[in-house]
Amino acid sequence: MMPASAVLPLLLFMLLVLMLSLHGLAAAGHFPRERRAPALRSVAGTFILFGSLTVAAICLAAGLAAAWQRIPWYAAVIGGGAIALLAPLVLQLFPDRFVDGRVALVSFAGAAALLSLLIWLV
Repeated sequence: MMPASAVLPLLLFMLLVLMLSLHGLAAAGHFPRERRAPALRSVAGTFILFGSLTVAAICLAAGLAAAWQRIPWYAAVIGGGAIALLAPLVLQLFPDRFVDGRVALVSFAGAAALLSLLIWLV
């Protein structure tokens, strides 16, 4: 039985995995360079792409470290795995213009940063 104190961190961890999965799917559409949207071919666009990937990687490490301390491993594996499988279906709900641009990368990485911070605070 999972302790009641782990429910909120588990939900936050699941949301974090969802945001990181959405970010990864959105970023994957910009590789190779020839397939990038015009807005991401510039120097600023490249900085946004790789900067958001760096932020996402840091959030992943921070979220995993926090989850390791607060959530039973079996709950994290089941919850994180289930939500990661759901991510492509959720991404389809967003318009292509959003997903193919800078806004998706910044939004998903920013949401991941907020969620990883919240997991540590809970």
